[in-house]
Amino acid sequence: MTLMRGILCAAALLGASATATAQDGPWQIRVRAIDVVPDESSTVSIGGEVGADSAIMPELDITYFWSEHFATELILATTKHNMSVSGTSLGDLSLGDVWVLPPTLTFQYHVNPGGQVRPYLGAGVNYTIFYGDDPGDVGSIKYEDGFGFALQAGIDFQVNDDWFFNVDAKRIWLNTDVEINGGGVTADVDLNPWVFGVGFGKRF
Repeated sequence: MTLMRGILCAAALLGASATATAQDGPWQIRVRAIDVVPDESSTVSIGGEVGADSAIMPELDITYFWSEHFATELILATTKHNMSVSGTSLGDLSLGDVWVLPPTLTFQYHVNPGGQVRPYLGAGVNYTIFYGDDPGDVGSIKYEDGFGFALQAGIDFQVNDDWFFNVDAKRIWLNTDVEINGGGVTADVDLNPWVFGVGFGKRF
């Protein structure tokens, strides 16, 4: 009897969730604060290792739900990172700073659409653009733009009928070829950042 009661309650909850989802629109917007934490490794023509600091910035993401469980999310943010290289044959050098714009598109599976707690998983691609670089201790520096892959996991917590609270983590595999002083020094750099975010969103 207890098992039957539990099954009936679960069925009622699933029905309520399906009804709530059907009433929601297909669009969702979130505003998050993100912490971009590079997990860098590199090969430098004069030896040493390239380093990049973390950065906290606002982020906007837009999601479109193709069905209750499947959605596509476009993530938009730009961050500024201080760059350096240490242990080279010329010693430790500042590489100044650079702005990074990595728009990322992920395809998501939402586990519990319409529920109060809604986990999701995502995978996708990004194209990273480097701009506004300051070369620091070197004469010039150039970063190559390029594609990368991304994995994502997060949870939406319903706060009221209109808003939800979100926590999200992403791993982006990002490589760039760097030319210093017109190619006199080169580096193959994997930045591979972790991106941790918290914020609020709305479905409409």
